[in-house]
Order: sequence, then C-alpha cells, then structure tokens
Amino acid sequence: MSMELSEQRDVTMWRKRLQLGLIHTAVAITLVPFTSTLNRVMIYEMGLAATVVTLLVALPYFFSPIQVAIGSYADRHPVAGWRRTPYILLGLLMCVGGAFLAPQAVRVVEAQGWTALALALSAAAFGAWGMGYNFAAVSYLSLASEIDEQGRSRTISTMFFMMIIGIILTAAAVGHMVDPYSLDALRRAFWAVGSAALVIGLIGLLALEPRAELLGATEERHSWQQMLSTVWSNPQARLFFVYLVVLLAALLGQDVLLEPFGGQALGLSIQATTRITSIWGTCMLVALIAAGWLQMRFSKRGLARVGAWAALIGFLAIAISGLAISRGLFYGGIMVLGLGTGLSTVANLSLMLDMTTAQNVGLYMGAWGVANAISRLMGQLMSGVVRDLLTRAVANPAVAYVAVFVIEAAFVGASLIMLRHVDVVAFRRAASDQPLPLPERAALLGEAGD
Repeated sequence: MSMELSEQRDVTMWRKRLQLGLIHTAVAITLVPFTSTLNRVMIYEMGLAATVVTLLVALPYFFSPIQVAIGSYADRHPVAGWRRTPYILLGLLMCVGGAFLAPQAVRVVEAQGWTALALALSAAAFGAWGMGYNFAAVSYLSLASEIDEQGRSRTISTMFFMMIIGIILTAAAVGHMVDPYSLDALRRAFWAVGSAALVIGLIGLLALEPRAELLGATEERHSWQQMLSTVWSNPQARLFFVYLVVLLAALLGQDVLLEPFGGQALGLSIQATTRITSIWGTCMLVALIAAGWLQMRFSKRGLARVGAWAALIGFLAIAISGLAISRGLFYGGIMVLGLGTGLSTVANLSLMLDMTTAQNVGLYMGAWGVANAISRLMGQLMSGVVRDLLTRAVANPAVAYVAVFVIEAAFVGASLIMLRHVDVVAFRRAASDQPLPLPERAALLGEAGD
C-alpha cells in the first residue's frame, strides 16, 4: 500500500513539473517573435535606430527589481486562497497582451515614424510583456520551489528543457508564417504565438497550486540593501557577481542583433534569420544533454571554461563572417555559440548553487538573479548603442556589427580571467565569518534566552 502511495506521489509530482514547464514555456515563447523577427524588421527593414529597439527589448530588465515586491506581496495577500496562481495568470495575460499589441505598434511606426502615438504603442507592447514576465516568473519559480522542495533541481531542469524545445519550435513556426514578409503576416505570427501561449499556460495552471493554507511557510524574503551588503562583504561572492554580469552580458547581449546582422551584412531573408533562434536553441539543447556526461569528466570550473572558450570562438566566427560575407561561417559560429552557451549555463548554475550558504540561500540566489537581469540590460543596450555609433562613424553597418561581436568576445575573455580566481572553498570560508542576518540573530538570541 505504501509503495502504491509513493508511486501516486511520484506521478503527481511529475504532472506538476510538466505543468510548471508548460507555464515557463508559455511565457518564454511570447518573447520569440519580439527577438527573432520584430527586432530585425524594426532595425533592418524599417531602418530604426538599434539603440531604440534594444532599449525597448531591455524594458523587462528595467522592471526586474519589482519581482522582490511582487513575491513579498503575494506571500501576504493570497487571492481566493491562492498565493501564486492569480499573479501567474495576470503575468501571462500581460505577456500575451504585449504580443497582440506589438504588430499594431509596428504598423503605426511604419506609417507615421516615431510619433507620440507610435512611441506610446511600442512602449506599451514591450512594457506589457516586461511587466507580465516579472509578475509571472517570480510567481511560478516560487511555486516550483514550494511544491517540490525535495526535487527542485529536477523541476528546474524539466522547466528549462521544455522551454528550450518550445522556443525552437516557435521560432521555426514564426519563420514559416512570415515568409514572405508583410505586416499582415507579422500580425498573424504574433497572434498565433500569443494564442498558443495562452492555451498552454492555462493548461499548466489547471489544478496546479493547492490552497495557501495547505502550503508550508514560505521562505523569508530579504531587502535589496541586505542582499547587496551580504554579497559585497564576501570577496568571492563579489567576484562571482561581477563574473556573471560580464559573461552573461556577452552571451545574452547578442540576442537582439544576430537577426538584423544576418539580414544587413549577409543578405539573409526574414525566414532565414528567424531560423537562427532554432539553430542556436537546438545546439544549446544538445549541450545541455551532453553536459551531464561531461560533468563526470570535468570540474564545474573546467566545464565553465570549455563553454566560455566555445562561446568566444563562436563570437569571433560570427564577426569574421561579416567581413568575409560568409553565410557558412556565420551559421557555424551560431552553432558553436549555442553549444558554448549550453555548457556554460549548466556549469555556472552548478557553481551558483555552490556559491550559497545554508543560512543565506535566499540572499545569494536573489543576488545571482539580479546579476542576470543587469547583464541582459547592459549587454543589449551596449550592443544597440555601439552598433548605432559605429554605423554613423564609419558609414558601414557590417563593420559596426562586427565590432559588437568582437567586444562580446572580449567580454567572454575577461570572464575567463575572472573564473580562474573563483574559489568555492574561499567563498564558504568567508561566508562562515559573516554575521547572520538580523532576523536570524534575533531568533538565536530568543533561543538563548529560553
């Protein structure tokens, strides 16, 4: 009987993991037409400044600090007995709403230029997606942590595996729908992706979260000041924070420029450049699968080095392809970059878990999340600004793109130098000497008084 109950619990948990994966995938795929098609259309076909486009794409990361407030508010204010479901649903609806609104913004921009109405519609589309992402992400990640405390790593792995497959399939579908390109084709693609995301997300939410009173106490949330002071007082944590920002700024900063680069420097069609996301995602997926085998043969830092070197080579190959006007070299660079990104992701997630302490897990994981948001913001804005400034200076967009990819390769090189000095043992030694946060000191004093 006990074995049957155990099997039922396992089946229930895998169902919940798959549902969480569906929600994660639903939110992620709504971004695909923004960064695999719309960015190229706005920069290349419409001739808009890359700085403006990257600023719009980076809006979600400007909003990322509100995740702390959303998570804390949701802890204290359940809706009809649910702490996470209402906020996930609200976030999903905003993401879908942003996808539905984006083609209308493009239509107005193309007809009127950057008028007040066009700017407002564009900001509303990207802003709705950004706010929705922040509402949904903190809520479904919190829910994943709460309902599967013993198997969090398996849950997160399942969610990310499903997300990457969803991104690959969505990018392939969008590429097919916008060939040949027209505003109507773009609108249909956005609406199809938004509708699919809504259905997938609702299936994921169905009977997923138990009522709040059936859940255990949630993890205590800490202030931004407390988090930053704890991390910055540990030299190794400080180094790892900067390392993550520099590395991820390169790996994630290319996302908004690869498609317009393929169109402007190599003459690729919209359908061809939209497939870039599928190629990159497939190679990343292969690397994620291979990383399990490689981790038995490399240390975590060793695997991180292999991933970073692959990414650096990928960036240089992409840069050279622009000078040589070589599509083969371009696609080869994307494949190597995808493999490097996958290996680097696995290795650095493992390092991230090591670079925490039992008494401050929330603080450190929050800090690594902040590093991710800062890196995306910095990388994407740097890419757009450098591309625009150099295009004006040298009157050759291809050279400007090449310069961006070389800078990103240099960022990866700098991260490799920093990685040599990352020391988990030294981190834990320094962390053990740090004073406990105020709430935990108070708890210990209370126990001593008893």
